[in-house]
Amino acid sequence: MTDATSRDGTASGATAQPVGGAKGPDELRRQIEQTRGQLGDTVEELAGKADVKGRAKARAADLRDKAGAMTVQLRSTATQAGHTAQDRAGRAGHTVQDKAGRARHTAGRRVPGGARGPVRAGLGHPRAMLVAGAAAGAVVAVGLLSRRHQGHC
Repeated sequence: MTDATSRDGTASGATAQPVGGAKGPDELRRQIEQTRGQLGDTVEELAGKADVKGRAKARAADLRDKAGAMTVQLRSTATQAGHTAQDRAGRAGHTVQDKAGRARHTAGRRVPGGARGPVRAGLGHPRAMLVAGAAAGAVVAVGLLSRRHQGHC
C-alpha cells in the first residue's frame, strides 16, 4: 500500500478512484474521460483565480453598474425634492401675497416709523416678494434634504 492508497483500495483525496486496472476497455475509456473532465475543471478554476486583470475588469464593471443605478436613484430623489420645494415655495408665495394684500390696508397704522419705507417698497413689488419667498423656501428645502442625506450616509 502507498501513501495515496487507503485500506479499502481507493485513492485518497477529492477524486477518489479505485486503485488498480479497469475491468475492460470501455471502463478504461470512461475513467479516462472522467479524469480529463476533472482535470479540465481544475485547470479552468486555476486559470480564473490567476486572471487578476479579468477579475479586476469584472469588479470594475460591477461597480460601474452600481454607480449608474445609484445615479438614477439620486436624480429621481432630487427631482422629487425639487417638485416638493417648488410646491412649498408656491404656497409660501401665495401666503406672502395674501399677507402683503392685507398689509397694504393696514400699512400706515401698524408699521413702526423706521420700517415703513421697506414695507411700502415690498408692497409696491408683490412679484419680487413672491420670488424672494420662493427662494427662501427652496433654500430651506435644500437644507433639510442635505441634512437628511448626511444622516443616512
